[in-house]
Amino acid sequence: MLDKISLSKMDDLFADVPESVVLKKDYDLPSAMSEIEIRNYFEKLGEKNKKLTVFAGAGYYDHYAPSAINALISRSEFLTAYTPYQPEIAQGTLRYIFEYQSMICELTGMDCTNASMYDGSTATAEAMFMAVASAKKKNTVLISQTVNPATIRVVKTYAKYKGINVVEIAEKDGCTDKADMINKLSSGDVAGVIVSSLNYYGIIEDYAGYADAIHEAKALFIVNADPSALAVLKTPAEWGADIACGDGQTLGIPLNFGGAYVGFLACKKDLVRKLPGRIAGATTDVDGKRAFVLTLQAREQHIRREKANSNICSNQSLMALYVTIYLSLMGKSGLKKVNELSYSGAHYLYEQLLATGKFSPVFDKPFLKEFAVKTTLDIEALEKKLEENGILGGVRLGKEKKGMENCLLFCVTEKRSKEEIDHLIALIKEV
Repeated sequence: MLDKISLSKMDDLFADVPESVVLKKDYDLPSAMSEIEIRNYFEKLGEKNKKLTVFAGAGYYDHYAPSAINALISRSEFLTAYTPYQPEIAQGTLRYIFEYQSMICELTGMDCTNASMYDGSTATAEAMFMAVASAKKKNTVLISQTVNPATIRVVKTYAKYKGINVVEIAEKDGCTDKADMINKLSSGDVAGVIVSSLNYYGIIEDYAGYADAIHEAKALFIVNADPSALAVLKTPAEWGADIACGDGQTLGIPLNFGGAYVGFLACKKDLVRKLPGRIAGATTDVDGKRAFVLTLQAREQHIRREKANSNICSNQSLMALYVTIYLSLMGKSGLKKVNELSYSGAHYLYEQLLATGKFSPVFDKPFLKEFAVKTTLDIEALEKKLEENGILGGVRLGKEKKGMENCLLFCVTEKRSKEEIDHLIALIKEV
């Protein structure tokens, strides 16, 4: 190559660089470590982290993940795969995206879904965009105060820079105040209504009659749901929802300092052209064999970008694959068992907490794996005691909700044993 450009040595490539700025000594960098040295270094660094037994939730949950998942997604063809623009060389990627979509549709009861979103909060914000884009001249979206406060903040941030008006629906006894929603729908400017199932307090809300009221006001009904719980609860479709969204973290994705997680966004067929992200479709090739392709992608990534509802082109394909493998390994019976164990464990902890005399109920509502309780204990002293003994206790509700300063949100998943719950109770009795 040097001969081709008539140079004799490598340094001649940099002949234009003044000598005065050329570094003539070694870089001031630490010496390189061997493989064993670097492994030891990071092991010692990792020891600074405390591994805690988790009794907290508030949107992110410590669910079991089969070990086969990491073994499979670590394969190079999965770990390094990116956008499958060329279907002829991306059949594997397109197939698992299609399978992911099929499974999310089965869980939510919706007609179609994309693959996929960054997390549950941004998926909810994108659902809001879909509602406003569908309503055209309407510019207000209602969101229940029982939706996770972190999600409400993200929705409001997205709305601010699109000029969308976000109005909160009051909560009543831990549930969405239906009367307040109906009153706010009467303004005539509502494009969509966002509620949550399960809600922030872990309560299973009853949305009977919501769809009729919302559709009568010519607005879209959006349900933010825990996909794991949909294995045993009514689906968004059964509630009459137009759009379902939420975080797929509960489908086996480990807690990991806030991510990477995966959001899902599904809808009825007549809204499919408002759906951001990509959709994989099944078809047949020229020989009649089953094949997979990207479909309806033009509105964002190619010629219609300025008309796009969203420009969320980068796909969390690896996380969608993670969820797909989890669901295929667990199956319907496995998901049902996850919820049965979580339900029984949560209710056992709830009863044991009340029995200490140091806790009282906040709401008298049905819950699945998470619940709120009020305590007479010093919460800081309680948190310190639990942390010293390797336990991450309940989430303080007072940080997010006024008037709930002495309340905690506890969660029990299928990973928590009776022995762990009894240990937690024993520690609490000592506080």
